[in-house]
Amino acid sequence: MTDYAKLDAWIDAHFDEEVQFLQQLVQVPTDTPPGNNAPHAERTAELLKDFGLDAEKHAVPTQEVKDYGLESITNLIVRRKYGNGGRTVALNAHGDVVPPGEGWTHDPYGGEIVDGSLYGRAAAVSKSDFASFTFALRALEAVAKPTKGSIELHFTYDEEFGGILGPGWLLEKGLTKPDLMIAAGFSYEVVTAHNGCLQMEVTVHGKMAHAAVPTTGIDALQGATKILNALYAQNTLYQKVTSKVEGITHPYLNVGRIEGGTNTNVVPGKVVFKLDRRMIPEENPVEVEANIRQVIADAAAESAGITVEIKRMLLANSMKPLAGNKPLVDAIQKHGGELFGEPIKAMGTPLYTDVRLYVEAGIPGVIYGAGPRTVLESHAKRSDERVVLEDLRRATKVVARTLSDLLA
Repeated sequence: MTDYAKLDAWIDAHFDEEVQFLQQLVQVPTDTPPGNNAPHAERTAELLKDFGLDAEKHAVPTQEVKDYGLESITNLIVRRKYGNGGRTVALNAHGDVVPPGEGWTHDPYGGEIVDGSLYGRAAAVSKSDFASFTFALRALEAVAKPTKGSIELHFTYDEEFGGILGPGWLLEKGLTKPDLMIAAGFSYEVVTAHNGCLQMEVTVHGKMAHAAVPTTGIDALQGATKILNALYAQNTLYQKVTSKVEGITHPYLNVGRIEGGTNTNVVPGKVVFKLDRRMIPEENPVEVEANIRQVIADAAAESAGITVEIKRMLLANSMKPLAGNKPLVDAIQKHGGELFGEPIKAMGTPLYTDVRLYVEAGIPGVIYGAGPRTVLESHAKRSDERVVLEDLRRATKVVARTLSDLLA
Protein backbone atom coordinates (compact mmCIF):
# COMPACT_ATOMS: atom_id res chain seq x y z
CA MET A 1 0.00 0.00 0.00
CA THR A 2 1.41 3.43 -0.99
CA ASP A 3 1.73 6.22 1.55
CA TYR A 4 -1.14 8.03 -0.22
CA ALA A 5 -3.39 4.98 0.19
CA LYS A 6 -2.37 4.68 3.84
CA LEU A 7 -3.20 8.36 4.44
CA ASP A 8 -6.59 7.87 2.77
CA ALA A 9 -7.26 4.76 4.86
CA TRP A 10 -6.39 6.54 8.12
CA ILE A 11 -8.78 9.38 7.27
CA ASP A 12 -11.55 6.93 6.40
CA ALA A 13 -11.00 5.06 9.67
CA HIS A 14 -11.22 8.31 11.69
CA PHE A 15 -13.86 10.11 9.66
CA ASP A 16 -16.65 9.69 12.21
CA GLU A 17 -14.37 11.34 14.74
CA GLU A 18 -13.67 14.20 12.31
CA VAL A 19 -17.39 14.78 11.79
CA GLN A 20 -17.99 14.85 15.56
CA PHE A 21 -15.16 17.38 15.91
CA LEU A 22 -16.83 19.62 13.33
CA GLN A 23 -20.22 19.26 15.04
CA GLN A 24 -18.71 20.40 18.35
CA LEU A 25 -17.14 23.44 16.65
CA VAL A 26 -20.45 24.43 15.02
CA GLN A 27 -22.24 24.13 18.37
CA VAL A 28 -20.24 27.05 19.85
CA PRO A 29 -21.55 30.31 18.26
CA THR A 30 -19.09 32.81 16.80
CA ASP A 31 -21.51 35.42 15.48
CA THR A 32 -19.65 38.55 14.36
CA PRO A 33 -21.02 41.01 15.32
CA PRO A 34 -21.00 40.99 18.30
CA GLY A 35 -17.70 39.13 17.91
CA ASN A 36 -17.24 37.32 21.23
CA ASN A 37 -14.92 34.70 19.75
CA ALA A 38 -12.61 33.78 22.64
CA PRO A 39 -14.97 31.03 23.97
CA HIS A 40 -14.77 29.19 20.65
CA ALA A 41 -10.97 29.37 20.70
CA GLU A 42 -10.97 27.93 24.22
CA ARG A 43 -13.24 25.07 23.15
CA THR A 44 -11.15 24.40 20.04
CA ALA A 45 -7.98 24.25 22.15
CA GLU A 46 -9.65 21.74 24.51
CA LEU A 47 -10.67 19.50 21.63
CA LEU A 48 -7.22 19.71 20.04
CA LYS A 49 -5.63 18.72 23.35
CA ASP A 50 -7.68 15.50 23.23
CA PHE A 51 -5.80 14.71 19.99
CA GLY A 52 -2.42 15.45 21.60
CA LEU A 53 -2.14 18.83 19.88
CA ASP A 54 -1.17 21.80 22.07
CA ALA A 55 -2.56 25.12 20.87
CA GLU A 56 -0.82 28.36 21.79
CA LYS A 57 -3.45 30.93 22.77
CA HIS A 58 -2.70 34.43 21.55
CA ALA A 59 -5.30 36.80 23.01
CA VAL A 60 -5.56 40.18 21.32
CA PRO A 61 -5.69 42.91 24.03
CA THR A 62 -9.29 43.64 25.05
CA GLN A 63 -9.17 47.37 24.39
CA GLU A 64 -7.70 46.82 20.93
CA VAL A 65 -10.53 44.42 20.11
CA LYS A 66 -13.23 46.76 21.47
CA ASP A 67 -11.82 49.74 19.57
CA TYR A 68 -12.09 47.56 16.47
CA GLY A 69 -15.80 46.95 17.15
CA LEU A 70 -15.64 43.37 18.48
CA GLU A 71 -15.73 41.80 21.96
CA SER A 72 -12.96 39.18 22.20
CA ILE A 73 -10.41 37.46 19.98
CA THR A 74 -8.01 34.66 20.89
CA ASN A 75 -6.06 33.33 17.91
CA LEU A 76 -4.60 29.83 18.05
CA ILE A 77 -1.34 28.40 16.69
CA VAL A 78 -0.48 24.70 16.77
CA ARG A 79 3.20 24.12 15.87
CA ARG A 80 4.49 20.69 14.87
CA LYS A 81 8.21 20.49 14.10
CA TYR A 82 9.56 17.27 12.58
CA GLY A 83 13.25 17.98 12.09
CA ASN A 84 15.81 20.46 10.77
CA GLY A 85 15.54 21.73 7.22
CA GLY A 86 12.47 21.53 5.04
CA ARG A 87 9.54 23.88 4.69
CA THR A 88 7.18 25.31 7.27
CA VAL A 89 3.64 25.05 5.91
CA ALA A 90 0.80 26.92 7.62
CA LEU A 91 -2.87 25.97 7.38
CA ASN A 92 -5.29 28.80 8.24
CA ALA A 93 -9.05 28.70 8.85
CA HIS A 94 -11.23 31.36 10.45
CA GLY A 95 -13.86 30.72 13.11
CA ASP A 96 -15.75 34.02 13.05
CA VAL A 97 -18.94 34.18 10.97
CA VAL A 98 -21.89 36.45 10.27
CA PRO A 99 -24.98 35.90 12.47
CA PRO A 100 -27.40 33.19 11.24
CA GLY A 101 -30.20 35.48 10.12
CA GLU A 102 -33.70 34.18 9.34
CA GLY A 103 -35.12 31.32 7.31
CA TRP A 104 -33.31 28.32 8.78
CA THR A 105 -34.98 24.90 8.64
CA HIS A 106 -32.20 23.40 10.80
CA ASP A 107 -30.71 24.63 14.09
CA PRO A 108 -27.86 26.97 13.03
CA TYR A 109 -25.82 25.69 15.99
CA GLY A 110 -26.99 22.08 15.86
CA GLY A 111 -24.54 20.46 13.48
CA GLU A 112 -27.38 18.22 12.25
CA ILE A 113 -26.61 15.68 9.52
CA VAL A 114 -29.31 15.22 6.87
CA ASP A 115 -28.89 13.42 3.53
CA GLY A 116 -25.11 13.41 3.76
CA SER A 117 -24.68 17.10 4.62
CA LEU A 118 -23.84 18.72 7.95
CA TYR A 119 -25.89 21.88 8.63
CA GLY A 120 -24.96 24.91 10.73
CA ARG A 121 -23.54 28.41 10.62
CA ALA A 122 -19.86 28.10 9.61
CA ALA A 123 -20.29 24.42 8.67
CA ALA A 124 -18.86 25.29 5.24
CA VAL A 125 -17.03 28.58 5.87
CA SER A 126 -14.82 27.77 7.54
CA LYS A 127 -15.13 25.53 10.60
CA SER A 128 -15.13 22.62 8.15
CA ASP A 129 -11.48 23.40 7.54
CA PHE A 130 -10.68 23.43 11.25
CA ALA A 131 -11.63 19.77 10.82
CA SER A 132 -10.02 19.03 7.45
CA PHE A 133 -6.71 20.67 8.39
CA THR A 134 -6.59 19.08 11.86
CA PHE A 135 -7.30 15.58 10.57
CA ALA A 136 -4.94 15.97 7.60
CA LEU A 137 -2.21 16.83 10.12
CA ARG A 138 -3.13 13.86 12.32
CA ALA A 139 -3.09 11.50 9.32
CA LEU A 140 0.30 12.84 8.21
CA GLU A 141 1.82 12.21 11.64
CA ALA A 142 0.25 8.77 12.00
CA VAL A 143 1.21 7.49 8.55
CA ALA A 144 3.90 9.53 6.76
CA LYS A 145 5.85 10.36 9.92
CA PRO A 146 7.80 13.29 8.39
CA THR A 147 11.40 13.78 9.52
CA LYS A 148 11.95 17.40 8.40
CA GLY A 149 10.05 20.63 8.08
CA SER A 150 7.07 21.67 10.17
CA ILE A 151 3.33 22.29 10.04
CA GLU A 152 1.44 25.11 11.74
CA LEU A 153 -2.32 25.30 12.24
CA HIS A 154 -3.57 28.88 12.46
CA PHE A 155 -7.15 29.13 13.74
CA THR A 156 -8.02 32.83 13.72
CA TYR A 157 -11.10 34.97 14.43
CA ASP A 158 -11.17 38.11 12.30
CA GLU A 159 -12.05 37.29 8.72
CA GLU A 160 -15.44 39.03 8.68
CA PHE A 161 -13.89 42.36 9.73
CA GLY A 162 -10.89 42.00 7.40
CA GLY A 163 -8.28 39.89 9.19
CA ILE A 164 -6.20 42.64 10.79
CA LEU A 165 -6.63 41.16 14.29
CA GLY A 166 -6.49 37.59 12.99
CA PRO A 167 -3.63 36.55 10.68
CA GLY A 168 -2.58 40.20 10.42
CA TRP A 169 -1.99 40.35 14.18
CA LEU A 170 -0.02 37.07 14.26
CA LEU A 171 2.19 38.24 11.39
CA GLU A 172 2.70 41.76 12.77
CA LYS A 173 3.73 40.40 16.19
CA GLY A 174 6.28 38.09 14.56
CA LEU A 175 4.52 35.00 15.92
CA THR A 176 4.73 33.20 12.59
CA LYS A 177 6.57 33.33 9.25
CA PRO A 178 5.82 30.16 7.28
CA ASP A 179 7.29 29.37 3.87
CA LEU A 180 3.96 28.38 2.34
CA MET A 181 0.34 28.49 3.42
CA ILE A 182 -3.04 27.01 2.57
CA ALA A 183 -6.19 28.81 3.70
CA ALA A 184 -9.74 27.54 4.06
CA GLY A 185 -11.59 27.22 0.77
CA PHE A 186 -13.70 24.93 -1.39
CA SER A 187 -12.83 21.52 -2.82
CA TYR A 188 -13.30 21.84 -6.57
CA GLU A 189 -10.83 24.65 -7.28
CA VAL A 190 -7.57 25.95 -5.90
CA VAL A 191 -7.80 29.72 -5.63
CA THR A 192 -4.68 31.74 -6.38
CA ALA A 193 -6.16 35.27 -6.56
CA HIS A 194 -9.15 37.14 -5.22
CA ASN A 195 -10.90 40.49 -5.30
CA GLY A 196 -10.19 43.32 -2.93
CA CYS A 197 -12.90 45.04 -0.92
CA LEU A 198 -13.50 48.62 0.16
CA GLN A 199 -16.30 49.24 2.68
CA MET A 200 -17.44 52.75 3.57
CA GLU A 201 -20.05 54.35 5.81
CA VAL A 202 -21.73 57.42 4.30
CA THR A 203 -23.69 59.82 6.53
CA VAL A 204 -25.96 62.29 4.74
CA HIS A 205 -26.99 65.30 6.82
CA GLY A 206 -30.02 67.50 6.15
CA LYS A 207 -32.35 69.28 8.57
CA MET A 208 -35.35 67.79 10.37
CA ALA A 209 -38.74 69.45 9.99
CA HIS A 210 -42.44 68.73 10.55
CA ALA A 211 -43.90 66.90 7.55
CA ALA A 212 -46.72 69.50 7.46
CA VAL A 213 -44.16 72.21 6.63
CA PRO A 214 -41.46 70.29 4.72
CA THR A 215 -39.99 73.44 3.17
CA THR A 216 -38.62 74.39 6.59
CA GLY A 217 -36.32 71.36 6.50
CA ILE A 218 -33.77 69.77 4.22
CA ASP A 219 -34.62 66.18 3.29
CA ALA A 220 -31.57 63.99 3.90
CA LEU A 221 -33.29 61.01 2.29
CA GLN A 222 -33.81 62.83 -0.99
CA GLY A 223 -30.15 63.80 -0.90
CA ALA A 224 -29.16 60.22 -0.13
CA THR A 225 -31.33 58.96 -3.00
CA LYS A 226 -29.42 61.10 -5.50
CA ILE A 227 -26.13 59.78 -4.10
CA LEU A 228 -27.36 56.17 -4.23
CA ASN A 229 -28.53 56.55 -7.84
CA ALA A 230 -25.12 57.95 -8.78
CA LEU A 231 -23.38 55.03 -7.07
CA TYR A 232 -25.64 52.45 -8.71
CA ALA A 233 -24.91 54.05 -12.08
CA GLN A 234 -21.27 53.16 -11.49
CA ASN A 235 -22.19 49.47 -11.58
CA THR A 236 -23.11 49.86 -15.26
CA LEU A 237 -19.70 51.40 -15.95
CA TYR A 238 -17.92 48.67 -13.96
CA GLN A 239 -19.24 46.01 -16.35
CA LYS A 240 -16.94 47.45 -19.01
CA VAL A 241 -13.86 46.80 -16.81
CA THR A 242 -12.88 43.14 -17.03
CA SER A 243 -10.26 41.13 -15.15
CA LYS A 244 -7.78 38.82 -16.86
CA VAL A 245 -8.01 36.41 -13.89
CA GLU A 246 -10.24 33.39 -14.56
CA GLY A 247 -13.10 33.26 -12.07
CA ILE A 248 -13.17 37.03 -11.59
CA THR A 249 -15.36 39.14 -13.86
CA HIS A 250 -15.60 42.87 -13.18
CA PRO A 251 -15.80 45.30 -10.22
CA TYR A 252 -19.15 45.88 -8.54
CA LEU A 253 -20.73 47.90 -5.76
CA ASN A 254 -23.40 46.98 -3.23
CA VAL A 255 -25.21 49.06 -0.63
CA GLY A 256 -25.98 46.53 2.08
CA ARG A 257 -27.42 48.62 4.90
CA ILE A 258 -29.34 51.89 5.20
CA GLU A 259 -31.05 53.65 8.11
CA GLY A 260 -32.35 57.11 8.87
CA GLY A 261 -35.20 59.36 9.84
CA THR A 262 -37.01 59.57 13.18
CA ASN A 263 -40.71 59.14 12.34
CA THR A 264 -43.19 58.97 9.46
CA ASN A 265 -44.32 62.56 9.97
CA VAL A 266 -40.82 64.07 10.16
CA VAL A 267 -38.61 65.18 7.26
CA PRO A 268 -35.49 63.02 7.78
CA GLY A 269 -32.49 64.99 8.98
CA LYS A 270 -29.96 62.17 8.69
CA VAL A 271 -29.51 59.02 6.60
CA VAL A 272 -26.64 56.55 6.99
CA PHE A 273 -25.77 53.83 4.50
CA LYS A 274 -22.90 51.35 4.15
CA LEU A 275 -21.42 50.33 0.84
CA ASP A 276 -19.20 47.49 -0.30
CA ARG A 277 -17.02 47.98 -3.41
CA ARG A 278 -15.32 44.84 -4.78
CA MET A 279 -12.05 45.53 -6.61
CA ILE A 280 -10.53 43.25 -9.22
CA PRO A 281 -6.80 42.47 -8.83
CA GLU A 282 -5.88 44.90 -11.63
CA GLU A 283 -7.39 47.93 -9.84
CA ASN A 284 -5.57 50.45 -7.64
CA PRO A 285 -7.40 50.75 -4.27
CA VAL A 286 -6.33 54.39 -3.77
CA GLU A 287 -7.84 55.38 -7.12
CA VAL A 288 -11.00 53.37 -6.46
CA GLU A 289 -11.60 55.11 -3.11
CA ALA A 290 -10.88 58.55 -4.56
CA ASN A 291 -13.35 57.92 -7.39
CA ILE A 292 -16.17 56.85 -5.05
CA ARG A 293 -15.61 59.86 -2.81
CA GLN A 294 -15.82 62.11 -5.88
CA VAL A 295 -19.03 60.46 -7.13
CA ILE A 296 -20.62 60.99 -3.71
CA ALA A 297 -19.45 64.61 -3.46
CA ASP A 298 -20.74 65.46 -6.96
CA ALA A 299 -24.15 63.90 -6.28
CA ALA A 300 -24.45 65.60 -2.87
CA ALA A 301 -23.73 68.96 -4.49
CA GLU A 302 -26.98 68.63 -6.47
CA SER A 303 -29.03 69.02 -3.26
CA ALA A 304 -28.84 72.42 -1.58
CA GLY A 305 -28.02 72.26 2.13
CA ILE A 306 -26.97 68.59 2.11
CA THR A 307 -23.62 67.72 3.71
CA VAL A 308 -21.89 64.35 3.73
CA GLU A 309 -19.43 62.52 5.95
CA ILE A 310 -17.57 59.48 4.57
CA LYS A 311 -15.77 56.98 6.79
CA ARG A 312 -13.71 54.09 5.50
CA MET A 313 -14.61 50.94 7.43
CA LEU A 314 -12.44 48.38 5.64
CA LEU A 315 -9.83 48.24 2.93
CA ALA A 316 -8.84 44.70 2.02
CA ASN A 317 -6.41 44.53 -0.87
CA SER A 318 -6.89 41.95 -3.58
CA MET A 319 -4.77 38.80 -3.49
CA LYS A 320 -2.35 38.46 -6.39
CA PRO A 321 -0.56 35.17 -7.07
CA LEU A 322 3.04 34.86 -5.86
CA ALA A 323 5.34 32.79 -8.10
CA GLY A 324 6.33 30.60 -5.14
CA ASN A 325 2.83 29.10 -4.87
CA LYS A 326 3.53 26.53 -7.65
CA PRO A 327 4.33 23.57 -5.32
CA LEU A 328 0.98 24.14 -3.57
CA VAL A 329 -0.99 24.43 -6.80
CA ASP A 330 0.70 21.41 -8.39
CA ALA A 331 0.16 19.12 -5.39
CA ILE A 332 -3.48 20.13 -4.82
CA GLN A 333 -4.33 19.79 -8.52
CA LYS A 334 -2.67 16.35 -8.72
CA HIS A 335 -4.33 14.86 -5.65
CA GLY A 336 -7.60 16.72 -6.08
CA GLY A 337 -7.92 15.43 -9.63
CA GLU A 338 -7.36 11.85 -8.46
CA LEU A 339 -9.69 11.99 -5.47
CA PHE A 340 -12.53 14.02 -7.01
CA GLY A 341 -12.28 12.43 -10.44
CA GLU A 342 -12.16 15.75 -12.30
CA PRO A 343 -9.65 18.55 -12.95
CA ILE A 344 -9.16 21.02 -10.10
CA LYS A 345 -8.79 24.43 -11.74
CA ALA A 346 -6.39 27.09 -10.49
CA MET A 347 -8.38 30.32 -10.63
CA GLY A 348 -9.52 33.49 -8.93
CA THR A 349 -12.59 34.18 -6.81
CA PRO A 350 -14.71 37.33 -6.38
CA LEU A 351 -14.64 36.87 -2.60
CA TYR A 352 -12.08 38.64 -0.43
CA THR A 353 -10.31 36.81 2.38
CA ASP A 354 -7.70 37.34 5.07
CA VAL A 355 -5.29 35.12 3.07
CA ARG A 356 -4.13 38.26 1.31
CA LEU A 357 -2.32 39.27 4.52
CA TYR A 358 0.01 36.27 4.25
CA VAL A 359 0.64 37.03 0.57
CA GLU A 360 1.29 40.71 1.35
CA ALA A 361 3.90 39.48 3.88
CA GLY A 362 5.64 37.61 1.04
CA ILE A 363 4.30 34.15 1.92
CA PRO A 364 3.02 32.26 -1.14
CA GLY A 365 -0.46 30.95 -0.44
CA VAL A 366 -3.53 29.38 -1.99
CA ILE A 367 -7.12 28.82 -0.91
CA TYR A 368 -8.31 25.21 -0.74
CA GLY A 369 -10.43 23.16 1.63
CA ALA A 370 -13.71 21.40 2.29
CA GLY A 371 -16.75 22.68 0.47
CA PRO A 372 -18.95 22.55 -2.63
CA ARG A 373 -18.42 24.07 -6.04
CA THR A 374 -19.86 27.49 -5.24
CA VAL A 375 -20.71 29.81 -2.39
CA LEU A 376 -24.33 29.50 -3.52
CA GLU A 377 -24.30 25.72 -3.01
CA SER A 378 -22.76 26.09 0.46
CA HIS A 379 -25.42 28.62 1.58
CA ALA A 380 -22.56 30.58 3.19
CA LYS A 381 -23.91 33.78 4.79
CA ARG A 382 -27.46 32.50 4.15
CA SER A 383 -29.86 30.19 5.96
CA ASP A 384 -29.16 26.45 6.06
CA GLU A 385 -25.42 26.67 5.47
CA ARG A 386 -24.07 23.16 4.95
CA VAL A 387 -21.07 21.08 3.95
CA VAL A 388 -21.34 17.81 2.05
CA LEU A 389 -19.56 15.24 4.21
CA GLU A 390 -18.06 13.46 1.20
CA ASP A 391 -16.44 16.76 0.17
CA LEU A 392 -15.03 17.07 3.70
CA ARG A 393 -13.64 13.53 3.56
CA ARG A 394 -11.99 13.93 0.13
CA ALA A 395 -10.63 17.43 0.83
CA THR A 396 -9.01 16.13 4.04
CA LYS A 397 -7.27 13.47 1.95
CA VAL A 398 -6.13 16.04 -0.64
CA VAL A 399 -4.63 18.24 2.09
CA ALA A 400 -2.94 15.29 3.86
CA ARG A 401 -1.37 14.08 0.59
CA THR A 402 -0.29 17.64 -0.26
CA LEU A 403 1.41 18.07 3.13
CA SER A 404 3.17 14.73 2.63
CA ASP A 405 4.55 15.96 -0.72
CA LEU A 406 5.60 19.36 0.64
CA LEU A 407 7.51 17.88 3.59
CA ALA A 408 9.04 14.96 1.65
